[in-house]
Amino acid sequence: MSAQSGVLVLIKIGNGAGPEIFTTVGGLQASSMKLDNQVLNTSNVTSGNWKQLLANVGISSITISGSGIFTNVASEETIRGYAFNNSIKNYQFVFSNGDYLTGAFQIISYERDGNYDGAETYSLILDSAGAISFTKG
Repeated sequence: MSAQSGVLVLIKIGNGAGPEIFTTVGGLQASSMKLDNQVLNTSNVTSGNWKQLLANVGISSITISGSGIFTNVASEETIRGYAFNNSIKNYQFVFSNGDYLTGAFQIISYERDGNYDGAETYSLILDSAGAISFTKG
């Protein structure tokens, strides 16, 4: 198995129209994706020493975090506005191998920083707010 490049994840925001059009607002130069699946423990006295779980129940969520550089001032203003307003919007995250995630997310953490002699950077953490679709590139 060959290694997979982790160079860039593009962040796109939907316009809410039907069909929805996604516009790139930035790229994550360092990123992380975490899928959480809560389980329902159905163990009882007849389970013995082994935990039993009920399949296809519980709550799933995806958290995406990372840092990068905005494509322009308008993109930064859009993301900042969504963060300040606790907005839930449709996002699309496009990975370097062509795979992508699409669905509703809320920005749960937003940070900007930079030096006088370099580009301004940002850090985001987004949490899913509904069903997320994964598409293989």
